[in-house]
Amino acid sequence: MALAAFTTAAPPGTEQEPAQRRRSGIALVLLLPGVLYLVLFFLTPLVSLIITSFQAPVVDGDIGQYQAAFRWENYTESIAEYWPQIIRSFVYATIATAAALLISYPLAYFIGVKVRRFPLVQNLLMTLVIAPFFISFLLRTLAWKQLLSDDSFFTSTLKALSILPPDAHVTGTAFSVIFGLTYNFIPFMTLPLYTTLERLDTRYLEAGSDLYASSWTTFRKITLPLSLPGIVSGTLLTFIPAAGDYINASQDFLGGADTSMIGNVIESNFLVLQNYPTAAAMSVVLMAVILVIVGFYVKRSGTEDLL
Repeated sequence: MALAAFTTAAPPGTEQEPAQRRRSGIALVLLLPGVLYLVLFFLTPLVSLIITSFQAPVVDGDIGQYQAAFRWENYTESIAEYWPQIIRSFVYATIATAAALLISYPLAYFIGVKVRRFPLVQNLLMTLVIAPFFISFLLRTLAWKQLLSDDSFFTSTLKALSILPPDAHVTGTAFSVIFGLTYNFIPFMTLPLYTTLERLDTRYLEAGSDLYASSWTTFRKITLPLSLPGIVSGTLLTFIPAAGDYINASQDFLGGADTSMIGNVIESNFLVLQNYPTAAAMSVVLMAVILVIVGFYVKRSGTEDLL
């Protein structure tokens, strides 16, 4: 009987295998909607975009008619023609990101650290930061176009004080485009910084003060390194949409003839010129350059876990 019992006993751990398989099946079922969503609304459009970027015009066809091909010249011709807009886009986005960081870091530090003991004030200030999200992006940009127009109080005052020449324009310049990018994306910079700084253990700051470190040394040695994840997240959330923005640089808003960005090129080729391969090629180039820049930036900052 002892031998029979020994031979019929289940190996250790086999009782857990059905339960583990059931849990794995449940996990797959829960993941399925998200996977389908990504396939339908991310992977499929991306593949379609890449295929479109290699299409060739239909011989003797109407405008906007293209056929499947492998015309890689779409990329070389697009880059050769629109390289100023490509460079301008990343220059504007870099300056706007740096300006947003300089404005948002003190703001996030004040809200997350200085007024931490006053939750009501903290919540009120965060509401003011988030409040622009309740207004349309287009309306906010259009409002700044009116505020910076030639006959506005702001521009008229600067001209009256001889800060601006009488025939100077604020809108339609690189300054107005970068200003619009900075203003519209400041919340994207402030929120990650606030999230990081709000969790900052102030005992580290007190320890630095007890060790006779100056305020600058405490900030450089303690606060800044601990807030680095928030800085990286905020700069990425600001730089990526700013590089592809086409609203602020549009001549209908804050931009002019010499301030167009790569987003304006894509918009005009898609909607006006109906040159879909060129627009798709520029979109792929924009994504590729951003991926390279983001990968290098995150690698250099030592925050690879954010990818």
